[in-house]
Amino acid sequence: MLTKIQRDTTRFKQIVRGKIRQNLRKYVTHGEMIGRKGRDMISISVPQLDIPHFRYGDNGSGGVGTGDGDEGQPVGKGEGQGGSGAAGDEPGAHVLEVELSLEELAEMLADELELPRIQPRGDSQITEEKPSYDSVRRTGPESLRHFKRTYVQALRRQIATGSYNFQRPRIIPFGEDRRYRSWTTHRTPQANAVIVYMMDVSGSMTDEQKQIVRTEAFWIDTWIKSQYQGVECRYIIHDAAAREVDEDTFYHTRESGGTRISSAYRVASNLISKDFPVADWNIYCFQFSDGDNWGEDNKHSLTMLEEELLPISNLFCYGQVESPYGSGEYIRSLSATFGTDHPTLILSEIEDRNAIYQSIKTFLGTGK
Repeated sequence: MLTKIQRDTTRFKQIVRGKIRQNLRKYVTHGEMIGRKGRDMISISVPQLDIPHFRYGDNGSGGVGTGDGDEGQPVGKGEGQGGSGAAGDEPGAHVLEVELSLEELAEMLADELELPRIQPRGDSQITEEKPSYDSVRRTGPESLRHFKRTYVQALRRQIATGSYNFQRPRIIPFGEDRRYRSWTTHRTPQANAVIVYMMDVSGSMTDEQKQIVRTEAFWIDTWIKSQYQGVECRYIIHDAAAREVDEDTFYHTRESGGTRISSAYRVASNLISKDFPVADWNIYCFQFSDGDNWGEDNKHSLTMLEEELLPISNLFCYGQVESPYGSGEYIRSLSATFGTDHPTLILSEIEDRNAIYQSIKTFLGTGK
């Protein structure tokens, strides 16, 4: 049975989470949470929340029955005696830092965007061995000795042999009395996923576009990692040439060369075939670009996408981030070649930060 303070605490947590849900669109479209992300928890600022608190009087300011005064006269400081500065007339902002698990955040995102649960493939191919201590045996390491079973066995032996003294009960286990915990190894299916991010880092992609990509990738990671037991992320950047990099380099590199999207597809295809067998892994590819591509490379890129990446991917999502310098042609080429209802290829135009919310729903709303 819950105590009153436990009920109040539970109610307060419900209010806080309701406030987060109410402002979730704002949190999705802004990237301030990325810097507050820990391994399993994230800190969120919840504004406009009145926090209960005590208000204390001033020590030494007198009390009832002391000093001069008439009956009914208010006790306390008069107006204008509180300090040299002018008093403000606006309420202060109440900001509360709330910690949420990434799993809770993923559930909120799923509820708000109506995301279906992902149906993984390949989950019967990868197995994980887990020990279960479900039996007892006569031999084993001392660290696994089952003390209760050992003394029960010793007691049975002493009673059976007549050596047990009911007046002065004393149980002394011998070597054959000892019992040890034993385990059985169970093989359980485990679905793993890899997320391959590709981004154009040529001169036409500005820092603002990269921040949009980083914010959207944070929410993509949060949702996919809530659906799989093991998720790996790989990062590929490209201009006219492509290479695999770490996460920090992915978001902070800017080149001045041209653009060949096929170079990123080649690195991604080689990476997947080398490290992530299609039969064992659920593969998610997310490509972000401003739509520029060298004209002669378009046909080659589309052919590689159709023949090498789309057949092995659960999803291949292309997000075109609007840039003042990009042409925006590549998404039209994709739409003309594959249509808008392809089962694997998902297209999204991200005009600005406010479009991140809908883009995430477009990418993850298929349940694949």
